[in-house]
Amino acid sequence: MVSIAPSPHVHPVHLANALESVRSKTPLIQCLTNTVVANFTANILLSIGAAPAMVDLPGEATEFAAIASGVLVNLGTPYAEQREGMVLAATAAGVHATPWVLDPVAVGALPVRTELARRLLDLCPAVIRGNASEIIALSGNGGGGRGVDATHGVESARDAALELARRTGAVVAVSGPIDLITDGTRSVLVHGGNELLTRVTGGGCSLGAVCAAFAAESPDLLAATVAAHAYYSLASERAAALGAGPGSFAMHFIDELAAITPAELAEKAVIA
Repeated sequence: MVSIAPSPHVHPVHLANALESVRSKTPLIQCLTNTVVANFTANILLSIGAAPAMVDLPGEATEFAAIASGVLVNLGTPYAEQREGMVLAATAAGVHATPWVLDPVAVGALPVRTELARRLLDLCPAVIRGNASEIIALSGNGGGGRGVDATHGVESARDAALELARRTGAVVAVSGPIDLITDGTRSVLVHGGNELLTRVTGGGCSLGAVCAAFAAESPDLLAATVAAHAYYSLASERAAALGAGPGSFAMHFIDELAAITPAELAEKAVIA
């Protein structure tokens, strides 16, 4: 077994504290997300101890962002009315210092969402989470992947992630077999996870919602984002050991997110 040096930036106790904070405070997370994953995302948030609210109408998005603990903006199915709601919610989140997460699904590969994502970047997301191809495209250094699928490795997106974090002030998370999280100065790798997450609709999109819940209750956005990824990875490993395939994995994954204790997360997460 290869020894992995612990992260100098995030201590295991930070992971435990982040999960405990979400469980004790029940953050209210406004989700402006895609229609394919809304139900799964809501169940994931409930399982971790947060409260989901799928509020994306232009007439409601502004008001709700003012009372939400955190906001997710996911570009998976950006129909016209929702696009307007996203801009309004992100603007209101900035006014009320509500942390919000940008998940730039399929950016670079498709023009409408690419233009929207670049407009949203100007509204100061707290966290940007995507696969390697999406992060490269969002930084302006590539054309994106194959639809929602990455065609780049995480390591190839490192420079783009660092540049994007420094330019926007956001924590940037690149998801893959090993996740990379950076604030432009500090960088952390999260090891683990299971490939069955890529065979369940919403596996990546729901992680953006978990990042919003953790960001809502933490003073250190880097540590919060690392904790969200480490927690997600550990739950997927435990779920894969119990399930026989994607369907049973999804069920067990929700259960394991609810079952993992802060102490278990601190003990078993592998970050470097």
